[in-house]
Amino acid sequence: MHIESPKVTANKSEQEMFEFLINPKNYEQLMPENKEVFEVRDEKTFVFGLKGMPVIKLEIQETRKPELVVLGSTSDKFDFKLKAHISALNENQSEVQMEFSGEFNAMMAMMVKKPLTKFINTLAENIGKL
Repeated sequence: MHIESPKVTANKSEQEMFEFLINPKNYEQLMPENKEVFEVRDEKTFVFGLKGMPVIKLEIQETRKPELVVLGSTSDKFDFKLKAHISALNENQSEVQMEFSGEFNAMMAMMVKKPLTKFINTLAENIGKL
């Protein structure tokens, strides 16, 4: 399954946005309002839970300064990657697009596609509000 958010403009430079997204505690600001759990575990890992969904542990698995941050699930049952693509618009603004990719069976994909799309779009929208 592959889901991409619309591109959003953030009032942070490409470098500032990269630095923001490599800090796990900052993801709390991006979470939807229906967040029930958010906890930073270490400098690369955090867990979050949304109402009606299981708690998910994410880890920063890859970075390419200043244009890419890759978060990955640490669960074998729900294996996916969430990538933040960052590009400079000018010295004070950047453009960010969130990209979700994961392997799910057809039944699971049908069940999670709509809530995942909403989640990815909410992350992007909240980046645009920073």
